[in-house]
Amino acid sequence: MCRHIAYLGPEVALGRVLVDPVWSLVRQSYAPRRQRHGTVNADGFGIGWYAEGDPVPARYRRPGPIWGDPGLADITRVVRSRALLAAVRDATVVTGEGEAAAAPFTDGPWLFSHNGAVRDWPDAVAALAVEELPPRALLGLAARTDSALVWALVLRRLRAGDGLGTALAEPVREVAAAAPGSRLNLLLTDGVGIAATAWGDSLWYLADGEGHRTVVASEPYDDDPRWVEVPDRTLLTVSRSGVACTPLKEILP
Repeated sequence: MCRHIAYLGPEVALGRVLVDPVWSLVRQSYAPRRQRHGTVNADGFGIGWYAEGDPVPARYRRPGPIWGDPGLADITRVVRSRALLAAVRDATVVTGEGEAAAAPFTDGPWLFSHNGAVRDWPDAVAALAVEELPPRALLGLAARTDSALVWALVLRRLRAGDGLGTALAEPVREVAAAAPGSRLNLLLTDGVGIAATAWGDSLWYLADGEGHRTVVASEPYDDDPRWVEVPDRTLLTVSRSGVACTPLKEILP
């Protein structure tokens, strides 16, 4: 259910990360190699990126498949960034909300994506939503989807001051307890760091060893032997000091 990718490093044209690699996100949208649930990600896509000196990311989203977008080639050729997050979507439930349901979701400096599905949506998490989110947040969900609800839970913690890792780990705990069997691969960046969870689907990272470039993705976009698979039930964090992987069983009951 979906593929996503985040990049931190030297300034690069978006296409070098999203289009040019042999197993790029574009190709993963119709021919993923390691996607465990679903095969075609044609229900929308989005790209978010940061411009130099501006902490609030720009965003380009469309409701259709990424391979059919006529503007993608020009945008990814000329736009350059030091940080980005992009996703292609395979909807849990097909709705008429178009690009509003496509990641990345954003607020302030943050970009967020969810690869997976909340089991028995929406009934299983109805009580959790009411308990954890004020009515204004529920009425203001970005879309009527499981991913938008998970994003609202993450955003509540970010606004309360939690770091990227905690802001992901705690909602995973909450949703997994309310809806066992959910797939909760989450991806989050503020343009400075990255946090991600492996919970029910594949997750990999590629680092240059000196902290200058790090890519976190649902699956490798090439056959570089430096790609590392993240074990299931793991929180991954990327900062200037490097990459850290923490078993979620150490965080979650």
